[in-house]
Amino acid sequence: MNHLLRNGLAGAMLMATCAGFAMPAQAGTTIDGIRQRGETACGVSTGIGGFSIADSSGQWTGLTTDFCRAVSTAILGDAAKEKFVPLSPQQRFTALQSGEVDMLTTVATWTLTRDASLGLLYAGVYFYDGQGFLVPKSLDLKSALDLDGASICTATGTTSELNMADYFRANGKTFTPVVFESQQEARAAFFSGRCQAFSADMSYLSSVRASDAPNPDDWQILPEMISKEPLGPVVGRNDLDFFTVAKWTLMALVEAEERGVTSANVDEMKDSKDPGIQRLLGSSGDMGEKLGLDAAWAYRVIKRVGNYGEIFDRNVGPGTPLRMERNANALWTHGGLMYALPIR
Repeated sequence: MNHLLRNGLAGAMLMATCAGFAMPAQAGTTIDGIRQRGETACGVSTGIGGFSIADSSGQWTGLTTDFCRAVSTAILGDAAKEKFVPLSPQQRFTALQSGEVDMLTTVATWTLTRDASLGLLYAGVYFYDGQGFLVPKSLDLKSALDLDGASICTATGTTSELNMADYFRANGKTFTPVVFESQQEARAAFFSGRCQAFSADMSYLSSVRASDAPNPDDWQILPEMISKEPLGPVVGRNDLDFFTVAKWTLMALVEAEERGVTSANVDEMKDSKDPGIQRLLGSSGDMGEKLGLDAAWAYRVIKRVGNYGEIFDRNVGPGTPLRMERNANALWTHGGLMYALPIR
C-alpha cells in the first residue's frame, strides 16, 4: 500500500470518527433541565376524565398524567414534582416544539404524518384506542352504518374528520360533519341537539358519557371502531436520552404487570430470586446506569404509580365511571397488545 493511499485511508477513518461513527452522540438537555428545575413539565389534554382532568383543588388525575408522574419519578426520585400544562389539540405539538413542555402525555394518536413531519418522537403506546360514535339510545341504532345521512359533531385538529370521511365513503354512506374548534364545544353541541351523533376516540366518548351526559344510561357507544388510534407519549426528536428514559419507563410499567410486581408488593419483590425482577427493581445489573439513572428508578416508579394494570384499573377500568375493559390494552398473554421489551 503506497504512502498516499495509507494517508487517504487514515484521513477517511479520522473523518468518520469525527462524524460520529465511533464517537458517542451528544447528550440531550431535557433531563438536565428537569433536574435543575426539580420538576417535569407535561402537556396534557384538557378535561378528559380518566386520562387527564383536574379536580376542584387543581390536582390532576388520569392514565396519561400518571405516566408523566412515572417518568418524573424515574428522573427525580422521591422528590419528583410535575407541572401539568393543559393544551388543546391545536396547541399541543407547538408547545412541545417550542420547549414550553418537556413531554406530551396527551391522547395524541401516533400517525405517519406526525411521526415524520413534526420533528418529534413517540416513545411508545400507553393506550390502544379507536374512533367510535356516541348516540342517544332513543335513536335505537344498532350500527354506525345506521348513521347514513346523519349530522355528526366532532373537533378539528384531530384525526376524527379524515377517519369519518374515509369510513362513510368506503361504505357508500353519507354524513354531514359539524366541526368545532374544541372537543368541549363539539360535545356541548351534541348534548344540546345540534347533531345526531358525536364522534371521537372510544376513550373520550366513555369519559364524556360518564361525566357530561345528563343521564349516562340514556346514551350508547355504537359497537364499531372505525380506526386505529394508538395513543402515546411524545418527546422532542433532538434528545434521544430523554426519549430512551420515557420509552423504558413505559416498558417497566408493563413488565411489572407481566411479572406480578405491584405498588403493594414491590418492597418484598426486591428480595425476589427471579433474575428478571432483580434487573427490573435494581437489585442486580446496571439497567439504571445504562439510562443515566440510578439503580432504583423502576422500583420508585412502581412504588408511586403502580404497574400498567394498576394505572389502567384505577383510572379507566370496569370499576370506574368509564367502565372500560382492557381489550387491546390487556397484556399479550391475555389476548391484548401490551408487551414489554426485554429489560436486560
